[in-house]
Amino acid sequence: MSLITTLARLEAVSTGTAQPAATVRHRHLSDHPLVFVPLTTAGEAGAPLGALVGTDRDAPRLLVVPQPRDRDLRFAFLAELADVVLPYLDSYADSVEAAERTETDPETGKRVKVEVELCADAPQLIVPGRAGVEFVRLLGRSMRFRRTAEQDPEAPYPAPPRVPLLGRWLTHFGERARVPGSALLLAMTDLLSRHWATGQSGIEDQHLGALLAWIAPPPVSASLDRGDPQSGSTGAAAALTAELARDGDGQLLCPPAGPATDPAFDNKLLAPAFERYDRARTALAAAEDGLQADDRLAILTAAEREIRALVESRTRPTWDAVWQGLDLLRGLPEGARAEERWTRDRWSFTGHRDRVLAGEPPQPRRDDAVTAANKLATREREQARLDAQEALDDPLVMAGRRLSGEAFAGEVLDVVMAYSEGRRPSPRPLLTVRTEDRPQLGERAKAYRSLGGRPQSTEFVGYEGEGVLVLRVLDKMGRGKEPEEGSVPEKGDRLVFTLFEHEQRGGAKLPDPEDTPWTHGGPPGEAAPEAADTATPEDIL
Repeated sequence: MSLITTLARLEAVSTGTAQPAATVRHRHLSDHPLVFVPLTTAGEAGAPLGALVGTDRDAPRLLVVPQPRDRDLRFAFLAELADVVLPYLDSYADSVEAAERTETDPETGKRVKVEVELCADAPQLIVPGRAGVEFVRLLGRSMRFRRTAEQDPEAPYPAPPRVPLLGRWLTHFGERARVPGSALLLAMTDLLSRHWATGQSGIEDQHLGALLAWIAPPPVSASLDRGDPQSGSTGAAAALTAELARDGDGQLLCPPAGPATDPAFDNKLLAPAFERYDRARTALAAAEDGLQADDRLAILTAAEREIRALVESRTRPTWDAVWQGLDLLRGLPEGARAEERWTRDRWSFTGHRDRVLAGEPPQPRRDDAVTAANKLATREREQARLDAQEALDDPLVMAGRRLSGEAFAGEVLDVVMAYSEGRRPSPRPLLTVRTEDRPQLGERAKAYRSLGGRPQSTEFVGYEGEGVLVLRVLDKMGRGKEPEEGSVPEKGDRLVFTLFEHEQRGGAKLPDPEDTPWTHGGPPGEAAPEAADTATPEDIL
C-alpha cells in the first residue's frame, strides 16, 4: 500500500466517505458486459444454488437449482447457463479485423510479421466479488471434462451438450483474470476498491454493499423505517448497517455479494423450502392416478416457485449493486493505456477461439513445467507493466511513486549541448533539473520520461546543489548530429521522470516442452498421470 493510499484511507476515516484513489479508470469497461451473480449451497462450493445472469440490468435471467444435491438438476442449471453465456461469446467471435502479429518463420528461424485475424471486440464478464472469480474458475474446471451422452452412452451422469464447451471458456476467463491488468473477467469489489479508498480493511471491502455505502453514502433522509439497509449520515455508518442490519425475521437486509449465503437464510428459509420440495417430489413419484398426480404436481410447482423466489431475493440486491458500481466507474475517464491492455485481452480471446475451432483438446488439469513457467513470467511482466502504465496515466498514482522515491518531478533550469566520444559523436545533452522530491538515485542510475508515448532514457550525472541534479539524455533524438526538434527539453519545462522502465523486457527463453528436463517432469507424454479428454463435436464453437 502506497503512502497516498494510506493517506486516502485516513481521510476516509476522518470524513466518513471514501476518497479517490485514482483520477482515471484503469480498466476497460465494455458497453455490453455480461453480469453474473452466482449463489452456492453452504458447505459445497461446487454445488450451484442459482444465479442471475444477463446483459440487461432491467431483465436478468434467473437460474435456480431447486435441489442442489440432484446431479440432473445441477446439469440442467449448467445447460441453461450455457444457453445464456455461449451466444454472448459467439456474438464477439465472428466480428474480426485484420492485424499484424510477429511470428517465428519455421524455415529461417527469423521473426517476421504476418497478417492475421483479430476479434474487433471481446466479451466481458462482471461478477460481484473476488469469490465470484474463483467460482467461475471452479465451474470451468468441473465442466470442461464432463462426458456427454453422445460421447459416452454408458456415463452414469451424462452432461447436456455445450456444457463442456462452456467449461473451457470459463476456464480461459478464470486463467486470464490472474493476469494483472486483464479485463475479460472482473470483480466489482476489486474495481471499486482500486479507484476509491475506504476507511475499512481490504477484507471488508469485499462486501459489495458496504463498499458502495462508503463510496456513495445515501442521504440522511433515507429512513430506517423503510427498511433501507444503507441509511446513515456517513459512509461508515451506512457500511455498518449494510453489513449487520437484519429484519424482524433475522434476515440480512443487504445480502452478501455471494456466492456464499447467510447461515440464518440457510437455516430458517432455505432448508425448510428444500424439505417441502423433496416431500413434494416423493409424493408425486408415489401418485397412484392422474388426478392425484395433478394435485401433487401443483404442490411441487409451488415448492419450486418458493425456492426461486428465495434465490431471487438474495441475488437481486447484489445484481442492482453491480450495475450501480458500473455507473460509478463509467463516471471516470478511461486511462490512456487501458485500451492497449484491452487489445491484449482481445488477442487472448481470439487465440482461445482459434484453439476451439481447431479442435484442440480442453485445457489440461495441470500445466507442464514450461507452460507454468511461461504463465508465471507473463504475470510478473504484466504486473510490472501495469504498475508503470497506471502511474503514467494517473497523476495521483504517480504522486505515490514520487513519495516512495521511484519518480520525481522538476523544472528544467538549463540545457547544455554535449556529445558522446568516439568516431561518430552523438548528441548527449545535459539537463539541469530542480526538484523538491527525493528520488533514490545512485551512480549512473537511469531515469525515464514519456516522449510522444515512448520512453526517453536519461542518465544521472550528479548533484549541483540541494535539490538540483544533472541528467544526460541518451536516446530518442534521431540519428543526425543535431537532435530532432522537440526531442530535447527546453529551459523552463516541467517534467516527470521515473526510475522504473515504462516497457518491460522479455525474460530468458525457456526450452521447448519436448526438451523439458526430467527434474521438471520430463517431456510431455512420458508417464503422464492424467491426460486431457479428446476433442468431441460438442467442443467445437
